[in-house]
Amino acid sequence: MRIILHIDLDAFYASVEERDNPSLKGKPVVVGADPKGGRGRGVVSTCNYEARKFGVRSGMPINFAYRKCPSCIFLPVDMNKYVAESIKCQEIFRKYADKFEIGGIDEFYLDVSERCKSYGKAEELAKGIKRELLEKRKLTCSIGISSNKLVAKIAAGQQKPDGLTMVRADRVADFLAPLDVSALMGVGPKTKAVLNERDIRTIKDLRKLSRQQLTEWFGKFGSMLYDEARGIDESPLIEEWEVKSIGRQITFPKDTRDKKLILETLMEIVNDSIKQVKAEKLKYRTVTIKVRYEDFYTTSKAKSLEVVHEDEKTAQLVARELMMPFLKDERKVRLVGFSVSKLVK
Repeated sequence: MRIILHIDLDAFYASVEERDNPSLKGKPVVVGADPKGGRGRGVVSTCNYEARKFGVRSGMPINFAYRKCPSCIFLPVDMNKYVAESIKCQEIFRKYADKFEIGGIDEFYLDVSERCKSYGKAEELAKGIKRELLEKRKLTCSIGISSNKLVAKIAAGQQKPDGLTMVRADRVADFLAPLDVSALMGVGPKTKAVLNERDIRTIKDLRKLSRQQLTEWFGKFGSMLYDEARGIDESPLIEEWEVKSIGRQITFPKDTRDKKLILETLMEIVNDSIKQVKAEKLKYRTVTIKVRYEDFYTTSKAKSLEVVHEDEKTAQLVARELMMPFLKDERKVRLVGFSVSKLVK
């Protein structure tokens, strides 16, 4: 019996800023670009739950966020601080795990199957993690417990912030059934709209469809959806002690052909990614961009450089060069992504 915990640090960047500056408590806080009176460029890296009450979300263009909440406190991204804090949190989490996987700067998977022979023991262990994190780092997290990574991650998002949700193996189907299809990994606004048009709104509705039907609609992703709707996920935890790549991706609120918006968004995530590269004292050799069009066709292109770099300017120039051919396509763009790999100290 596998028992997996998914730990999600609550509104991580914003929570670190609030902890370090108590005057921010109870106020809407956005970490990201400078809104400049609603005309700023860039995107929201994260925001606290007060800002979310106004409709602000991670990945949202910063000018949209300003329009929704002009009273928000907008702070710049301090990646050095967040990486250092993430490492300190990881030191706490690793002690509780048989196997440990870093899912991101603020997300982690723990396999506790060996030390916890029952879900009850796993629940007590999770409570201990939350107590120690609050006592030592003055931060909260939401934890999901289940039999695999997929369900544990979905569970972690059910009672945020500071939540704890346990889904025993024999309760997975019942737990997933009433949830909106958007709870599944990879189901964004566009996929949800396609399903809703066919009167498929919950995961229970989705289970009525055959693997063949979903594959006809969405290709390989449709087959993944079929398994996800049934809580099937056999993927192991990957214990990578070295960072293999750093990057992020942004899904636009609406599919767009606006080349200026696409390039500005790409440059913003390039800058955020390189800040993390520098914070972790790394250099990169390979630059990769990713594009997803309105019809879900996803493609990527990479370029390896002759020597390693650590600066934003080189990454910006290469990313722009790689992106330009994709902008000639007549299809609207749904998502852009950027990453650097072949990292060295």
